[in-house]
Amino acid sequence: MKIVKRENAGSFTYASTSSVLEYSMELNEKNLDFCINTIAGRYPEKGYCSNLECEELCYVLEGSGTIYKKEDIAIDFKSGDIIFINKKDIYYWNGNFKVAIVCTPAWSKEQCKLYDE
Repeated sequence: MKIVKRENAGSFTYASTSSVLEYSMELNEKNLDFCINTIAGRYPEKGYCSNLECEELCYVLEGSGTIYKKEDIAIDFKSGDIIFINKKDIYYWNGNFKVAIVCTPAWSKEQCKLYDE
């Protein structure tokens, strides 16, 4: 059993529209991790993103937005909804919301790919 206290989580800004409270460094598990991402606007700011290794289960803590898959699919969401993102899905977020994310296997920056298109 492990516990990661809020004050031990790392704070990161990956874009001007995304700030992340990352628990994974202290959790130090290879099979899963947890973060809280606050998005205000579009992320990524242009193009799309994808995780090449992780599946992500997202719970919308507050706010609302839309996730846009590259295949011209737009899915609206709001507080209380969950979103499952398959590895290699290509998408971007837009809205003002806070989302709790569990990734399996554990997330790393090297797994993420940004697309300019």
